[in-house]
Parts: sequence; structure tokens; C-alpha cells
Amino acid sequence: MAQIKLLFFADLVGKPGRFILSQMCKSLKERFAADYVIANIENAAGGFGITPEMSRKIFTYGVDCQTSGNHIWDRQDIFKYIDEQPKLLRPANYPPGVPGAGYLIDEINGVKIGILNLMGRTYMKEIDCPFRTADRELRKMREETQIILIDFHAEVTSEKQALAYYLDGKVSAIIGTHTHVQTADESVSERGTAFISDVGMTGPHDSIIGMEKTPSLERFLTGMPKRFACATNDLKISGAVVTINGDDGSAEYIERFRIDYDGEKPEEPDIKGV
Repeated sequence: MAQIKLLFFADLVGKPGRFILSQMCKSLKERFAADYVIANIENAAGGFGITPEMSRKIFTYGVDCQTSGNHIWDRQDIFKYIDEQPKLLRPANYPPGVPGAGYLIDEINGVKIGILNLMGRTYMKEIDCPFRTADRELRKMREETQIILIDFHAEVTSEKQALAYYLDGKVSAIIGTHTHVQTADESVSERGTAFISDVGMTGPHDSIIGMEKTPSLERFLTGMPKRFACATNDLKISGAVVTINGDDGSAEYIERFRIDYDGEKPEEPDIKGV
């Protein structure tokens, strides 16, 4: 079987992130000769959550699967939608009874592909163990495909690296999300698992992880709540491309990217009170 290329777009932040993806998704899919496109969308609505309308629109940009993290429940209208849209994932290690699904088996050009969404626990919400959840879910997924990518939405690098060692040789790729700061540690292990601690952010980089700098700085200085808005300058699209052996699901290559957007900027972004 031929190689499979998975294109992963880093966390979309607000209207700027959605806008950049709308302008560049299809051209980057062509540029990287990607077969399948995944995007983390949990910050797409003003930096906090996503709405059903936004999710539907993002699919039209050329995204095949949407992953998320701790902000997935910030907009209540997503609860019903996520139960009805299997290609919008929430972390699989939420406990039983939570809406939506934590993994997807999809098919492209006759080849089955698995995407698993997990969330870390260090400095995050107290949910089920991502390591043991991965064991459980991977047993089911590997009955259908050996090509499996994990979006691990976690705060600390040590937890992400630990999962990479724990699942080394058992999955095709582990892509870290959440911090919005791209790391330079992409690698492919001898056992064929691609890894990067964090793919970064798609949105305004003249910011504090996507938000306007002044309110964020004032919150650190005073400890008082501030009204946050997405920044608007220095727009970049970030992510990674993983090349996978279609026969055994092992990764052959991973390439991270962070590309400037040089076109016209979108209108004023969404605002979220915090």
C-alpha cells in the first residue's frame, strides 16, 4: 500500500484562526500532498469553545476531522451537535455519560484511518487516565486499522513525552496540542511513532497565546478578571504533516510548519469575557 499523509492544523484561535484556515487549508493540503486533514478547533469561538455553525463551516474548508480539548464544553449549544457529528471529537478520557465520541475511524481512498483525542491531567481538569484510556480505545481501533493518530491535548511536556514512550510503536503519531507554542522536538522513533510536544497555534502570534496582550498582562499583574479579545496581528498557520507507511501504520517522517499569512486580515474578532 502507498504512503498516507496526514495534515494536522494546530489550535485555531478565534475568528483570525478560522479565517486563516479558510484561506490556506486547501492550498496547503495540495502543497503537502496530504490525504487527510485534521484540525484542533477548541478555541475557534473567540478563543473559547466552538459553535455548531462554526464547526460546519470549518468542514467546508477541507477539514476531515476536528479534535478538541478542555474548552470543548464552553458553548452549551455544542452538546447536542457533538452527539450528532462523529467527526467532531472530544477527549476520550472524559467519563461515561459525556456527549460525543473520543475517537473516529474514517476512510480515505479505501484506506481506514483512526483519530484518537486524549487530554492530559497535569494542571488540567481531573478526568480519567489518558494512558489507560488509550489502552482501552486502541484495542478497539486496531481491530480496524493500524494507521492511528492521537491528538494529546495536555499542558506539560513531561506528560506528553511520557505518553509517547508509553505508546511507542503502538500508534502512527502523537501530536501535542494546547499550549499554543510550537516546539522544535519533532521526531520519529525507531519503532515508527512520530511525535511532537506541541504543534502551536493557528491565529494571531503578536499576542499572548492568541489573546490581546494588555488584558492578559493586567490579569497576571493584578489577579483580577479581564475581558479578553483575540489579537489581530501577525497571523500564522501552524501544524505538522506526518507520512505513514500504509502497510503497517508506522510513521516514516514528520514535518512541522509555521507559515505567515500575507493576505488581508479578517474583520474584528470575537470577544469573550472571562
